Amino acid sequence: MRSAWRKYLILPKLIRLSRSAPKDRAVAWDKYWEGIVSTGTSSEVLWDSGSDNELRGYRDILARHFDPDLPVVDVGCGHGAFSRALAAFSPRVIGVDVAEHAVARARAESEAMDNLSFAECDMTRPHAGAGLVGPTDANVFIRGVLHVLGTADQAALMENLRQMVGERGRVFLAETNFRGNPVEYVSHLGASRRSIPAPLELAIRKLPMPGHFGPDELAVVMPTDRWTLVEDGAATIETNPLMDAEGNSRVPGYFAVLKGKTPAQEPLSA
Repeated sequence: MRSAWRKYLILPKLIRLSRSAPKDRAVAWDKYWEGIVSTGTSSEVLWDSGSDNELRGYRDILARHFDPDLPVVDVGCGHGAFSRALAAFSPRVIGVDVAEHAVARARAESEAMDNLSFAECDMTRPHAGAGLVGPTDANVFIRGVLHVLGTADQAALMENLRQMVGERGRVFLAETNFRGNPVEYVSHLGASRRSIPAPLELAIRKLPMPGHFGPDELAVVMPTDRWTLVEDGAATIETNPLMDAEGNSRVPGYFAVLKGKTPAQEPLSA
């Protein structure tokens, strides 16, 4: 019993570290990306595995549901790792992120790709996706975004995605769905009272504390008059291998594929 509770001795340290994180979400993410020096195999980014292994696990799902003639919008693209991987088999990919410094880094790391572009955009703002891909429907890829948003922002984001996909497009989402509390989560990722892996400590210092996102959370922000759930299931979210001393760089996750609906027209008042 004592060993089970020992992990909670890290709680005062977590509280102290997290006090420096900006309260404004957009400011926090931009300051985080402004300070990032390295990505890829020597990445400082918590959720950057440095490989396309996770995306390869989604390829069959995307092939089943994405219209290959439509552009793909990578929402919350960060430094563009998934955007670049998607561009290898999509006609056009647009990576969007709320952080200006993330978009600048993504552009710098993607100069040789003609079918890939990036834009700074807060996709929780009303009609944020309007005109992003021009007069066409789009597929949407979104990984690791919803679990760091509050419920109101999740709902606003989902509505913007519904407008973007139209009739032909689909949304593919993959999210962290670790069901323990924050102490258990950081402990899973290798944190202890003695030490915290550097990418994890940086995220704790700079960013709001994340939650989790699974079927229950999706049901809250996916009105059945606006969305059809096409497919869902368990996923594995890969994080920075620097935290893999005990095989803990993989986090339980959830994926879903959604089809948008056009809401029934409201009856005219008498």
